[in-house]
Amino acid sequence: MNVFVLLKRTFDTEEKITISNGQIMEDDAEFIINPYDEYAIEEAIRVRDEHGGEVHVMTVGDEEAEKQLRTALAMGADRATLINIEDDLDETDAFSISKIIGEFLKDKEVDLILAGNVAIDGGSGQIGPRVADILNIPYVTTITKLVIEGEKVTVTKDVEGDSEMIETKLPLLVTAQQGLNDPRYPSLPGIMKAKKKPLDELELDDLDLEEEDVEVKTETIERFLPPKKEAGRILQGELQDQVKELGALLNKVL
Repeated sequence: MNVFVLLKRTFDTEEKITISNGQIMEDDAEFIINPYDEYAIEEAIRVRDEHGGEVHVMTVGDEEAEKQLRTALAMGADRATLINIEDDLDETDAFSISKIIGEFLKDKEVDLILAGNVAIDGGSGQIGPRVADILNIPYVTTITKLVIEGEKVTVTKDVEGDSEMIETKLPLLVTAQQGLNDPRYPSLPGIMKAKKKPLDELELDDLDLEEEDVEVKTETIERFLPPKKEAGRILQGELQDQVKELGALLNKVL
């Protein structure tokens, strides 16, 4: 079973984001594996342990992403690949990242691809479906259960407060939703073993891609933080007066 996991390096969920001149400031910020991708890594390891094979994690980014790949290896993945675009691309979007990943995977023997449902920074949820489309394989998003029997696959998909079961077959791409599993923490032996596991680094030239092949299709007009929440207001006076005041305030909002 050849299992690939698409990983993204994102801001720590506890990190305070600051913006200066329309740019997100990354200096001294802490980065982690995108939390939804942790579910994908864990599920990939469980699939490998049950069915045999290899778990290959990969990401597109700069050399700083090696730390997150090493963490995935310490969790139990077998090998990793970093496609370093630092010297080639100033900006990326869902199209460019998907194109790069698709080019990397197109000549690989792929049985199963797992990715996070969304990234906590961009939140578009496009990468997985786009990659599946490039590879011309089926995909199911927001899964909370995965059962593989030979080439037959049964998945449980989270849908608007409910769930549905879907039967499909390998090769397949799925995106992981919270509830799929409980991701493990890297153990000390796992961390030591991760240092010796293969981590390859490629560039666009290695994939026979030119910058114009992955030129972004979207344009960012502005970046800004959401407005600060206003303090709550406590109504005073008699109950009847409070009701009238509340009604007046709600009318202003509506």
